[in-house]
Amino acid sequence: MSKPYVVGVQEVQPLSVLGTDGTVTNPEAMPNLTDDQLKEIMRRMVFTRTWDQRAVNLTRQGRLGFYAPVSGQEATMVGSEFALNKDDFICPGYRDMPQIVWHGLPMYQAFLYSRGHQHGGQIPQDVHVLMPQIIIGAQYLHAMGVAMAFKQRGEKRVSITYTGDGGSSEGDFYEAMNFAGAFKLPAIFMVQNNGYAITTPFSKQTAALSVAHKAVAAGIEGVQVDGMDVLAVVKAVQDAAERGRKGEGATLIEAITYRFLPHSMSGDDPSKYRTKEETAEWELKDPLNRFRAYLVSKGLWSEEEEAKVVEDAKNTVAEQIKKAEETEKMTVPGLIDSMFETTPQHLEEQKADYLA
Repeated sequence: MSKPYVVGVQEVQPLSVLGTDGTVTNPEAMPNLTDDQLKEIMRRMVFTRTWDQRAVNLTRQGRLGFYAPVSGQEATMVGSEFALNKDDFICPGYRDMPQIVWHGLPMYQAFLYSRGHQHGGQIPQDVHVLMPQIIIGAQYLHAMGVAMAFKQRGEKRVSITYTGDGGSSEGDFYEAMNFAGAFKLPAIFMVQNNGYAITTPFSKQTAALSVAHKAVAAGIEGVQVDGMDVLAVVKAVQDAAERGRKGEGATLIEAITYRFLPHSMSGDDPSKYRTKEETAEWELKDPLNRFRAYLVSKGLWSEEEEAKVVEDAKNTVAEQIKKAEETEKMTVPGLIDSMFETTPQHLEEQKADYLA
């Protein structure tokens, strides 16, 4: 018999809208989207997959620096950003380039960031994103702070941040959620649970039944969503954003997803810790195939349309990497000049030493 003073545990089932074959299995959860919006989501997912493939090749050619692949996670990335307003704020991790580019950051600046160039972090004034955070989980504190600013100003805006399942083991993750819960902040915390924190299986990271359960201790809403189903992701983020705007506080969203490629292009070999059988099983849930089947059944998508998007993506990546490569090379004096509106005297002296 269970003890009445002990908090119980209960399994959760991820929210989904589409089956793996693209049929609607949960019509009640279908987000309110027009046909044009559905097609735009598909366009962005196909574009992002093609961009990712090209970026992997650019990294192998030495034309990019650090790069974290995204194929397999397009539904969580594209779907979550699409559910936001343009004045909502994104605090990304290093893998979250698609969200901030679709939110307005020029792609060539994303490439400059990868190449370690200072202007990769020079965010345009009207683009509401931060630089991608390389410290695991630190972006959660940033999103909490941004959400606090929105609440203090009385603005009906939300902040959203992302990490992987490994990031959910970081202290910053818990601190941000606790603060957001205590102050009822309009923040959305998304965990893209890919099953492995680089190499460590989720089962060895935590005794929690799920990441979503961790919302309970923070006193915020916790939901789990099928991260390979873009419509389910859109619905979950729309609902979380509405709660935040209405003053009902923060939401933790655990998106169950799977990254098809290595953790990064900097030496990770997923074959060391993932089986071919596991990967093949997840490929049957590919978010592009799933959503494509749904759109084709509605007469909204064709092979010809997809081929145009692929070609557009290839051309865009080629143009944007060329622009990044043609950007003036970094210098120490230039870096110093970019740090402050008015450069302090001691830095002017250091700059003079380099110019001498």
